[in-house]
Amino acid sequence: MTIKHYLQFSDLTLAEYEHLIKRAHVIKRKFKNYEPYHPLLDRTLVMVFEKSSTRTRLSFEAGMHQLGGTAIYLNTRDSQLGRGEPIEDAAQVMSRMSDVIMVRTFGHEIIERFAAYSRVPVINGLTNEHHPCQVLADVFTFIEHRGSIKGKTVTWIGDANNMLYSWLQAAEVFGFHVNVSTPRGYDIDFKLVSPDHSHFTQFDNPADACEGAHLVTTDVWTSMGFEEENAVRKKAFANWNVDAEKMRHAAPDALFMHCLPAHRGEEVTAEVIDGPQSVVWDEAENRLHVQKALLEYLVKGKVEE
Repeated sequence: MTIKHYLQFSDLTLAEYEHLIKRAHVIKRKFKNYEPYHPLLDRTLVMVFEKSSTRTRLSFEAGMHQLGGTAIYLNTRDSQLGRGEPIEDAAQVMSRMSDVIMVRTFGHEIIERFAAYSRVPVINGLTNEHHPCQVLADVFTFIEHRGSIKGKTVTWIGDANNMLYSWLQAAEVFGFHVNVSTPRGYDIDFKLVSPDHSHFTQFDNPADACEGAHLVTTDVWTSMGFEEENAVRKKAFANWNVDAEKMRHAAPDALFMHCLPAHRGEEVTAEVIDGPQSVVWDEAENRLHVQKALLEYLVKGKVEE
């Protein structure tokens, strides 16, 4: 049996995503109606954290519990990984004692090495280059609020980071377009995108990038691991904040998203993130539901009910 990992957004097909979105709707409905659903009874998720987290740990740990299974938290500082155990050795041991593993780490090559030696599915809980679970939640949230995302325009304002690279892969899978505006020096690394650039357009002016968009999204100016650059980044990103004026360039019913945590007054104003177009709290909650669908799929395969 071939093991299916989820290391970047392009790892799954449109048909698989359509199944996941359908299952996430069902699983969310059961959760809201207090209907017990335990397809992963007696199964174990190991969560390996090298980067700190709130939403990723909570959503995976709560989600596995709600599916009837158990989640075990391992921080690299408190495990043998933090004392130099080879990633390949750790992957072989952990995958013999569990049914699925989630890893949140720095360089993407770390999780690729881990997956190569794992006997069970490995999920990317975030790397420097990709954040597929978050973008899956974002796409699901858009569909919940506005229907199909196919043919729509998503605007990304800010750093060319792991979120943007996952959005660009999602655009290829789902058939939507991404307008990208990044400050000079923080632009797209073309080694991390496919050769086909038809699914995104770059803009020097962030307001222009918002024109007619159905969704405007951003992230913190300084991602984890880049804290020493904070002062320089604040200066470079000063005009790349999402405010009411930029949102007025978007479609009248445009949504605003942010993967959180947010810094009001920096990448987004309080007026926008706390305003009527913001769906950030639905977006945050939906990490729970889409990841439960993902866990179900990777461990049990396609479930129909």
